Amino acid sequence: MSDTALLVIDMQVGVVEGELRAARLDAVLDNLNAAIAKARQRGYPVIFIQHEDEELERGSASWQLHAKLADQEGDARIGKRYGDSFCETELAGLLADKGIDKLWIGGCATDFCVDSTLRNAVSRGYQVTVVSDAHTTLSAFELSGEQVIDHFNAAWHATGATPKPLRVIPAAEL
Repeated sequence: MSDTALLVIDMQVGVVEGELRAARLDAVLDNLNAAIAKARQRGYPVIFIQHEDEELERGSASWQLHAKLADQEGDARIGKRYGDSFCETELAGLLADKGIDKLWIGGCATDFCVDSTLRNAVSRGYQVTVVSDAHTTLSAFELSGEQVIDHFNAAWHATGATPKPLRVIPAAEL
């Protein structure tokens, strides 16, 4: 049994290809697929997290995973209603059942759902690896999506006060 899982957060059509297109989306999809392939080669579970709300109704076209993602029939899928993928979901139970204590994390949105999930995972004692080139966000608050991605990668990389090391590495180094 593996001790590591890959979380792919909110890479849904309505999130990344909506009114605005997510930053570096094509490269992020390629790098997520590279991470997915590496996870599968090592026998790690791949878990897709999908946000659900009025604009992303379960089963709708906008709720679907991006067509370029290499998802498979046996991959776990978890619906969520909040930014943090652990909040009122079965994620913690699923990880515990599988004996997972290490997470690779990528997806959307860097500054909200990815960051919230990452911080909760660290607080819960998981060793977290952020796939630095496999997360994305939209431009907002006077910042480009690229600036937000770069800022969060730098901030996470500089974070040292964690129970287990927080790693920030590109997909090629997984």
